[in-house]
Amino acid sequence: GQLPTWLQGILLRNGPGMHTIGDTKYNHWFDGLALLHSFTFKNGEVYYRSKYLRSDTYNCNIEANRIVVSEFGTMAYPDPCKNIFAKAFSYLSHTIPEFTDNCLINIMKTGDDFYATSETNFIRKINPQTLETLEKVDYSKYVAVNVATSHPHYDSAGNILNMGTSIVDKGKTKYILFKIPPSVQEKEKKKSCFKHLEVVCSIPSRSLLHPSYYHSFGITENYIIFIEQPFKLDIVKMATAYIRGVNWASCLAYHKEEKTWFHFVDKKTKKEVSTKFYTDAMVLFHHINAYEEDGHIIFDIIAYTDNSLYDMFYLKNLTKDFEENNKLTSVPTCKRFVVPLQYDKDAEVGSNLVTLPTTATAVKEKDGGIYCQPEILCDGIELPRINYDYNSKKYKYIFATEVQWSPVPTEIVKFNTQTKEKLHWGEDHCWPSEPIFVPSPDAREEDDGIVLTCVVTSDPKEAPFLLVLDAKTFKELGRATVDVEMHLDLHGMFIPEKDLKTETE
Repeated sequence: GQLPTWLQGILLRNGPGMHTIGDTKYNHWFDGLALLHSFTFKNGEVYYRSKYLRSDTYNCNIEANRIVVSEFGTMAYPDPCKNIFAKAFSYLSHTIPEFTDNCLINIMKTGDDFYATSETNFIRKINPQTLETLEKVDYSKYVAVNVATSHPHYDSAGNILNMGTSIVDKGKTKYILFKIPPSVQEKEKKKSCFKHLEVVCSIPSRSLLHPSYYHSFGITENYIIFIEQPFKLDIVKMATAYIRGVNWASCLAYHKEEKTWFHFVDKKTKKEVSTKFYTDAMVLFHHINAYEEDGHIIFDIIAYTDNSLYDMFYLKNLTKDFEENNKLTSVPTCKRFVVPLQYDKDAEVGSNLVTLPTTATAVKEKDGGIYCQPEILCDGIELPRINYDYNSKKYKYIFATEVQWSPVPTEIVKFNTQTKEKLHWGEDHCWPSEPIFVPSPDAREEDDGIVLTCVVTSDPKEAPFLLVLDAKTFKELGRATVDVEMHLDLHGMFIPEKDLKTETE
């Protein structure tokens, strides 16, 4: 096919790549050592490259020729022949564990730099052109967090907003929202942007020892949206996991009898909206988008009724009969919540406070709390992306993978949130990754541009390829076939040529 002439830059992707080291094997697909891969677009041609992230975790494991660093689903133990004192000491030091720097989930841009990220306090700087691994940054040196999300938000000024959890710090457990400015020039020398990191605000956890797990958060023009779900980490279990010989994933539990709480923080005052908004128990990983309209906050998320998704990806379940044996017990549902921030304070108990045309409701309860029920936009999509120029604004299109009852995507879709229409792309034995939208330089409409996805195939005769679709029609413009073993990845980003430093810089 033909690629648009304006498509110049790098599609950078991240995900688990190596699951066996020596005689040892990770238990979970999300534990594998991070493998970066990239597609560089230059004058109508595509160049492919891949490289393992040379994290400390990678280096230690390779050197020992076995897994020696624990991951979320795999607890690793030190060399058994070390003496008993060393052993006792290592038990103690695992209370709040030294987390892995195997940053395998996403890519983050700060100023001119790019980082591989996961959900621990470590991120690794990388060179997007050569995929070399550079320095390690520890968030906890700049802000009191033990974990942080892999889905930050970017504002128009180039700041990054992200969230992390501070576990039992000074007797409190809280969720911290922080801001990283783009790199700062100071007297000829560039200063690390992390030194200027600032805490925007903190939200106390409803429970000291059971903070909510979260993978992303939402943002509108004036508010930050944080959803405190009843899918929680048990800190005491986590602290004793090492001694008990279990993995940290077993310390996560879903409490389906509890509520899901919505927190809205005003960006200007840095204070939380005092009204209590909540909905039924649910599990969510990905926020899609959010915006404000007529005194309401509207936010779209992908939610599940249980936490079966994580369990699917234990490697023992990823066998050749995977498609037959693995059926999600809860299908991902795209939900739109509509929350009235300004409403008649004298409204009757039991009345719906939403005044916009939607089936979503927000009902006033006796205690003044507001119980929200969503409008269901569609079912069976995951790894959602939008045209990020429309982030926190009213928008139409979601680009996502179609998953139906199996957790591994078989198609990609373009979903129109207003008309509910779907456009599909799919081929037999093809497994596409998260679709990334790249706007065309003279875009006038939200879907002027292309969609990129990496496709692996389960047909041994077919090589994997990068697929380029016209975002408007979802028709194929071209594909670049790569004759290598390509891995299924998680997330990534497109870096336009103008954002890449030239080699001389």
